[in-house]
Amino acid sequence: MKLIVLKILISFLVSVTCLSQDKSVLSLMPVPSQYELTGSKFRLDASFSISVNSDKNSRVYKATVRMLNRIVGRTGIFLTHPFIMINETSASMFIESKHTGKVKLGEDESYDLSISEAKILLKAETDLGTLRGIETFLQLLDADEEGYFFHTINIKDKPRFQWRGLMIDACRHFMPTEVIKRNLDGMAAVKLNVLHWHLSEDQGFRVECKTFPKLHELGSDGDYYTQEQIKEIIKYADDRGIRVMPEFDLPG
Repeated sequence: MKLIVLKILISFLVSVTCLSQDKSVLSLMPVPSQYELTGSKFRLDASFSISVNSDKNSRVYKATVRMLNRIVGRTGIFLTHPFIMINETSASMFIESKHTGKVKLGEDESYDLSISEAKILLKAETDLGTLRGIETFLQLLDADEEGYFFHTINIKDKPRFQWRGLMIDACRHFMPTEVIKRNLDGMAAVKLNVLHWHLSEDQGFRVECKTFPKLHELGSDGDYYTQEQIKEIIKYADDRGIRVMPEFDLPG
């Protein structure tokens, strides 16, 4: 009996190990709706360059700058083209979005990502889809004994759920704006799109109120967000394709 149990346990461990090895080739969160690995590698070196079809004030351009900084920070590679180009088709990676999306429920967040040995192409209907594709692209970065590379792959992806949110309770546990921003960065990395921000509770009223100032003066112990800080957080979230949904409790 013990021998049978041991054989079953060994078989289970072997199958789990094999499964984890297969999944390690595509360590993406969340897993794209459709993808096909083509079995090769795009080698990352100092000649890597990126071009977008958007202006410097767009979400796509800003997100691409952040992406490039993250790649350089993770790899330590000094690029010969450290700046984002515009409408330069000869770049190693070309990012294209057709129009500016609205950060609202039901907006198109789909994208197509194609990585070959020589070229990377990211296309989306909206800039929100482009943001999601950028995060997938960053997750594909890997390394071996020869250096850093991206798995060659064809991806067609769209969200399974329209509402993908995180709730932060700043009433019971106040968080400075920098902490909120770090959470927004983490949300963007896994393609969450709604920040549910709990801002009033017995423990504190966390928003500056110019109409009724005693709400935050007497109800926050000095820990509250100014209206300018609220605007700053909303803009920071919008740049990452995240909608901020504030929650205020009312007397029942």
